[in-house]
Amino acid sequence: MTKITAEHLARSAFVYIRQSTADQLMHNQESRRRQYGLADRARQFGWATIEVIDDDLGRSGGGINRPGFERLLGAICEGHAGAVFAIEASRLARNGRDWHTLIEFCGLVGTVIVDEDGIYDPRHPNDRLLLGMKGTMSELELSLFRQRSQEALKQKARRGALFLGVAAGYVKTGRERIEKDPDQRVQDALRLVFAKFAELQSVRQVHVWLRDEGIALPVKSHDLEGRLIAWKLPLYNTVHNVLTNPVYAGAYAFGRTTSKVIIEEGRKRVRRGLRRPQTEWDVLLKDQHEGYIMWSEFERNQQVIANNATGKGSATARGAIRRGGLLLAGLLRCGRGRKMYVAYGGRAGRYHCEGALVNHGTKRCISFGGLHVDQAVGAAVLDALKPLGIDAATKALEAQASETSAAQRQLELALQRARYEAAHARQQYDAVDPANRLVAGELERRWNKALEAVHQIEGEIAALEARRPSSLGEKERDHLMRLGADLDLAWSHPAATPATRKRIVRAALSEIVVRIEGGIIEMVLHWQGGDHTELKLKMNAAGKHRWTVPDDTLTLVRELARLMPDRQIARLLNRAGKPTGRGNGWTQARVCSFRSHYDIAVHRASEWAERGEITLEAAAQIMDVSVMTALRMARLGIIKGRQMCYGAPWAFKAADIAAYRMQNAPRRPLTADPAQQRFDFQ
Repeated sequence: MTKITAEHLARSAFVYIRQSTADQLMHNQESRRRQYGLADRARQFGWATIEVIDDDLGRSGGGINRPGFERLLGAICEGHAGAVFAIEASRLARNGRDWHTLIEFCGLVGTVIVDEDGIYDPRHPNDRLLLGMKGTMSELELSLFRQRSQEALKQKARRGALFLGVAAGYVKTGRERIEKDPDQRVQDALRLVFAKFAELQSVRQVHVWLRDEGIALPVKSHDLEGRLIAWKLPLYNTVHNVLTNPVYAGAYAFGRTTSKVIIEEGRKRVRRGLRRPQTEWDVLLKDQHEGYIMWSEFERNQQVIANNATGKGSATARGAIRRGGLLLAGLLRCGRGRKMYVAYGGRAGRYHCEGALVNHGTKRCISFGGLHVDQAVGAAVLDALKPLGIDAATKALEAQASETSAAQRQLELALQRARYEAAHARQQYDAVDPANRLVAGELERRWNKALEAVHQIEGEIAALEARRPSSLGEKERDHLMRLGADLDLAWSHPAATPATRKRIVRAALSEIVVRIEGGIIEMVLHWQGGDHTELKLKMNAAGKHRWTVPDDTLTLVRELARLMPDRQIARLLNRAGKPTGRGNGWTQARVCSFRSHYDIAVHRASEWAERGEITLEAAAQIMDVSVMTALRMARLGIIKGRQMCYGAPWAFKAADIAAYRMQNAPRRPLTADPAQQRFDFQ
């Protein structure tokens, strides 16, 4: 009592109350009553003004933000507190920082600390030493409690018997085992998620597909009606958690996440739920229960997800399939192992590596157009997959022939559940006394609600049936089998999207290493099975692009321009099946523009005479034979002439035809009769 002076009694007494968790608030009510009872003790000591601070009920004293404790420190610093009442030091703080801050402030302003054991004045060395020891013991006690509890949890987890929660799709059987949920709708929904991921190879695409189809997924729920499973349209995190949780692969895992302590604004903050690599998990026991997928498939899924995460994954992550026409995005590596990227300019695209520019400030590594490379790699992939074409077509027919789609299957299972709940609601309504309107009215409302749910699902199934495409006929089946036998035709089919081609390429290839040496693109294709194939392509020269006319067509136009005008050149090129660079037919204007681009002179009527050349008709007239006879003689090489291509005009040197005429002059008749006829055989 000698430590409490009139100065202390002139100030206020502060009673600090705290319990660490919400569970303690609910079950440890006697402890809370003891703490509130400290106000009566303060009155016994003589304090007239007493303030109770209970803002921190349900908050830990391990260093997190505590507004009540901060309010207490503020009152002490302002000199309003004559004494601080608490049951023990652990109520005031569980860490040395807060405890010693409190002692320091109380010593500065002369505030005493009162607990159930005594009264302490922090200005006295002995009391200060005793308070410091109490704070240290409280902090040690918390550490020991935490260590014992964590070791007990880990010991149980090593046996695979610790279940803090059970994932959707499983139920607990006994105290240390789980098994699949017997609800067939739950099982089918989870299997559908894994099946669609195997098809789409992207968590985001699976999520979008489920939302578009209106397929709900089961989630754990504890609502007022006691149901443990709720059906909701999935969020992205829901799909991601299903695909990354090893429990669905039949494995027991513990310690997949961890916590990290950081300091923010002078306070300790605990970040929880940080994912750890699989190699750092505390416990991993495989084949502990029946899974929805095999462990090998789970590992493949994790590799695909890691490769898709370009922002969070490694520098060599392939990335998910995205929009764009180029097929090899994410697969290409330069010779130094750096990832190559895609750049689109208009409709064309290029692959480029800028690692040297970014890392070392030197010039760019390599860059080349994507069209030619995509065609070559696509042809190599098709050659490797040709033996599998018929099998793929057969599986496609089997998938199309299934009676119900995945979405319809889920709706049918939901309808069964809704009808069961409606029947159950009717039984409850029939069992009640109609005169008891307080109960009968509520049961009738529940029955009507269940019937509305049945009607809604039936409408969704009918709408889905209306949108369902008709089954394939014999003509469509034959066409699909032809596509399977001819993968080149299927690859170039208008219905084959770039995303489909990318999935095919990624299914066959793991990566492609590219180098450029002497204008040659050298590629090493790394197949998924482990084989390697080398592929070499010549780079396009400057000015060459996808719309460039082939060199043979350019040479032909150069020669034809010396023989005929533009209109006739256009007709001849169209008959020869040689389109323009963009695949169009030739016209007089296009031939004129083409000549101007390549500096080809226009045809002049006097050119033939200047070169000393004559046409087929003129040659036949000189030789005094028919045009067809002259044509046969030119084809047999009897007379010398040139023709650039089939359908082009023949050109003969006039001197050669005159010489042939002189050497093969008409012979004298066998008789003197000038009327004697002579037959010439060619």
